[in-house]
Amino acid sequence: MTQQQKKQLPVWQESILLVATAMVMAIIVKTFFLQAFYIPSESMEPTMLVNDKLLVQKVSYWGGDVKRGDIVVFDDPGGWLSADDSKRASNPIQKALETVGLFPTGGHLIKRVIGVGGDEIACCSDGKLTINGKKIDEPYVLDETATKDKTFDIKVPKNHLWVMGDNRGNSSDSRAHLGDPGGGFISQESVVGKAWLRVWPFGRAGFIHKPDTFDANLAP
Repeated sequence: MTQQQKKQLPVWQESILLVATAMVMAIIVKTFFLQAFYIPSESMEPTMLVNDKLLVQKVSYWGGDVKRGDIVVFDDPGGWLSADDSKRASNPIQKALETVGLFPTGGHLIKRVIGVGGDEIACCSDGKLTINGKKIDEPYVLDETATKDKTFDIKVPKNHLWVMGDNRGNSSDSRAHLGDPGGGFISQESVVGKAWLRVWPFGRAGFIHKPDTFDANLAP
């Protein structure tokens, strides 16, 4: 018997080792790189539709570098989601897939970042948002006239974000929580990552790009 034959594991042990290794690698990927999510509501229409399946990319946010215009998934700051909105895995297989990032996780929200720490956001001049006094065009919004339904003038605290849905007439976003203890802002630490790739439905699959709106110099 050769040395190589002595070291060879039985098939069942090799199979268990391979499965365990795959699980560990999948958990590492979920923790540090990519995670699956789904769109639970109409708040991001027309950019995202209900039940779209996304991969959220975490790598670019390791340093907390969230940018205006990014579509981000974040933890519920508290009271933004109802129990019905928090879809969770409902059987052992789904729970196992959720653990490794292959089943969309519930308990999160998805919105577009409009303002970062230090920005002054106001609504609305001629129906348009202003960021640090500069009007912005928002072609990604479902109905831009709905934006002016709630007026505000706020300054985003350091390490926080002001987020809004693209479906302004049907989005419980930062505007809806102005009177809450957090003032409608979310912490950068609550951000899981940014929407990176739509994987379902196949007919609309593709990378998710930030609109040109935010390429302009909008700094204070």
